[in-house]
Amino acid sequence: MPRSIPFIVVNEAAERFCYYGINGILVIFMTKYLRDSGGQLAVMHQEQAEGWYHLFVSCVYFLPILGAFLADAVLGKYRTILCLSVVYCLGNLALSLDVTRMGLAVGLVLIALGSGGIKPCVSANVGDQFGAANQHLLPKVFSWFYFAINIGSAFSTIIIPEMLERKGPYWAFGLPGVFMALATVIFWLGRKQYVHVPPAGLRTYANEILKRENLKALANLLILVPFAAMFWALWQQNFSSWVLQADKMDRFLFGREWLPAQIQTVNPVFVLVMLPLFSYVIYPIAEKVVRLTPLRKFGAGLFSVIIAFLIVGWIQTRLDAGEKPHILWQILAFVVLTAGEVMVSVTHLEFSYTQAPKKMKSLVMCLYLGSIALGNVFTAAVSFFIQNPDGTSKLAGASYFFFFVWVMLGTAILFMFIAPFYRGRTYAVGE
Repeated sequence: MPRSIPFIVVNEAAERFCYYGINGILVIFMTKYLRDSGGQLAVMHQEQAEGWYHLFVSCVYFLPILGAFLADAVLGKYRTILCLSVVYCLGNLALSLDVTRMGLAVGLVLIALGSGGIKPCVSANVGDQFGAANQHLLPKVFSWFYFAINIGSAFSTIIIPEMLERKGPYWAFGLPGVFMALATVIFWLGRKQYVHVPPAGLRTYANEILKRENLKALANLLILVPFAAMFWALWQQNFSSWVLQADKMDRFLFGREWLPAQIQTVNPVFVLVMLPLFSYVIYPIAEKVVRLTPLRKFGAGLFSVIIAFLIVGWIQTRLDAGEKPHILWQILAFVVLTAGEVMVSVTHLEFSYTQAPKKMKSLVMCLYLGSIALGNVFTAAVSFFIQNPDGTSKLAGASYFFFFVWVMLGTAILFMFIAPFYRGRTYAVGE
């Protein structure tokens, strides 16, 4: 195992604590804590907060194209990650010092630039540590990388909502900033251990992109983007519409009442359980029945998210009827959602790296991340479109969730017909 991997994994865990800590409380902050310049409450209504939240996430996942360009053509991955991590830290500082709409805007713009810019570089940097001789370890290392993401997420989604409730937004946004600073220092400490793939230079980079083989690789990978986008359009709502749904449910469990934003903690916890479960138990058993290609795993994940949204849609019908269902029903939906995430996200992450030519690793990672951005643009557009002038919604109650069920069902069925046409090639870093 390369000596650089522990630095990358620990850095990722700390950075993810920061991102998911902020991400998990944004909708609650905008609907309950946001203030004007005079210090008075100036909160947003539900659909407005959901729309702006998903626009922020879409920016986070569109901006990787900038980071990929800097990493592959100009600065290299190490310097790009280090510089944009500092920008990320400044965004945290702005968000923790000013809880008005101005502070929110400045903070989120800087965080989107920093977080979005480093995303393709960090995951591609993992792959750069491997060559043809140890490439067989790459799937397991990407699983550990994803494990680190969910360790950071699990702790932050328990701690930060509690801090928001008890200490207020200044502390709740400040602690993630401390962890981002820590992540930056840890990454810097490992600088002598990394395999540094030098930037190609602007002219070489442009020539690489325009090579017929590379254009073909990009075109092949583009096939997955719209399908992954619809998966993320649904998945990302566990931070928005699912949180607001949990606020109306019976959340008394294990001797205490949990905060709505804390329920999402079960997602990273389930990921930590399901990663080894799928890698060492479910996939080997399934392989005895059918050959599990990455595209087949991906397709199964698309159908899983449909089941998850059928469950939350059923929950909403009970809420609409004036009942107060227990939060365990939403946790069941998280079990199914997380199974889909393991099959779609980990597979797509590994697939995007291995199908990318050597000098385009970061750029190709943008296709993976861009699918998340497109999914959030779709959800944001729906959230803004369904707002009526009188404050009501065109997709009120359960109809909102069932709308996404039908969209995802159509997407999954279409994928079954498109996937067989994929043709690609696997690349190692030494090729």
